[in-house]
Amino acid sequence: MENHRADQVLDSSADTPFEQDLARLCGSTTTYHAVGSPSLPNYLAAVSGDTHHVDDDGYPAAHPISADNLFRQVRAQGGTARSYEESMSGTCKQTSDGLYAVKHNPEAYFVDPADRDACQRDNVPLGTLTAGPLHDDLVAGRLPTFAFVTPNLCNDTHDCDVATGDRWLEDWVGLITDSDTFRAGSTAVFVVWDEPTPMPMLVIAPSVRPGTTSTSTWDHYSLLRTTEELLSIPELLGHAATATSMRDTYGL
Repeated sequence: MENHRADQVLDSSADTPFEQDLARLCGSTTTYHAVGSPSLPNYLAAVSGDTHHVDDDGYPAAHPISADNLFRQVRAQGGTARSYEESMSGTCKQTSDGLYAVKHNPEAYFVDPADRDACQRDNVPLGTLTAGPLHDDLVAGRLPTFAFVTPNLCNDTHDCDVATGDRWLEDWVGLITDSDTFRAGSTAVFVVWDEPTPMPMLVIAPSVRPGTTSTSTWDHYSLLRTTEELLSIPELLGHAATATSMRDTYGL
């Protein structure tokens, strides 16, 4: 999600009934921190452990990154990793178009040949609630080992209000949590904002005690470390190696 502080989303006066319900029924924080600005460096940090000195939202052609990344790590362990990008018109699209923003699609920036091949295969349009890649993967029980889901510029609340994003999350999180895959008990969902500090963050998993909250200063590196630990990846990328894991706090 995009560009809203914690009080704009989880305060009782906000028009976000679903997100507030998630905070009560699952895990949350209101002290999650950005690690850069604007959007792109935060997205890169969450999947590679570094901003790579990026301080703008340039296209992949301006920021080719050869560094190791979470998508590559998952594949190296024999797992699968997919990005589901709302409003993207094709696979691994390198330029923005309409409501699709490539700056919110970090996998598109990695240029190692194997990364590029995987992006062309696994960086796909989101689809709809009734048909398309994420819906079909959930229905077929083939959700990847790691999934990165990006709303479009309206539904992520970059261009539209928080009520719009709340309705989008209710639909899509509901689709995930109603699936047999989630009910099997081994899937965790993190709802994360890119900036500005302090942002909210929501943690949804069967093992999370309802209403668990924290005032710790988690950031995108904490998210990466937690994800790598949950996936049993032994080598922590970049700043994730010194970040604090969220596993103990949320019972993951």
